[in-house]
Amino acid sequence: MTNKTHPETRIGHVHLKVSDLDRAIAFYRDVMGFDVQQRYGQQAAFLSAGGYHHHIGLNTWESLGGTPPAPHHTGLYHVAFLYPDRAALADAFARALKAGVEIEGAADHGVSEAIYFRDPDGNGIEIYRDRDQADWPRDANGDLKMMNAPLDLQALLAEAA
Repeated sequence: MTNKTHPETRIGHVHLKVSDLDRAIAFYRDVMGFDVQQRYGQQAAFLSAGGYHHHIGLNTWESLGGTPPAPHHTGLYHVAFLYPDRAALADAFARALKAGVEIEGAADHGVSEAIYFRDPDGNGIEIYRDRDQADWPRDANGDLKMMNAPLDLQALLAEAA
C-alpha cells in the first residue's frame, strides 16, 4: 500500500450550498459561462463546461434563504476554475467585469495567473490559467518557487476576444 495519491487523480466537481437557486444558476450560467446540464426541481442544478455531467452542483438542501458564513470561520476558501489559456481567462474576466462582479484580488503566482472574487452567496471564486510547467519558476536546486506578484489586469483584458 502506498501513501501517494495516483498522479492522474483530479478534483471532479464541487457542490455549493446556495440560498437562491435561480440567482446562483444565473451567475454560474451567465457570468461564469457554464451550461446547465440538469435541474432537480427547485432544489438543485448541475452545470458544466463541454457537456460533462457536472463540474458544479448548486443546491439549497441545507441553505435555502440562508446567509453567507461569517468571516474568520472554517469552510470553503474558494473554488478555482482552470482555463486552458490566457485568452480564455481574459474572456472569463471580461464577463465578470461586464456583470459588475467586484474583483477582490489578482496575482501572478509564477506558475499561474489568477483573479479572485465572490459569487452571489459569498463563495470564493478563483479563475486562473496555468503556465507551461517548463516556465514555472524554480530556485537553483530546481525546487518550485511560487510567488504572489501583481497581475497586469489591463494587459489581460486586452487579450479578451
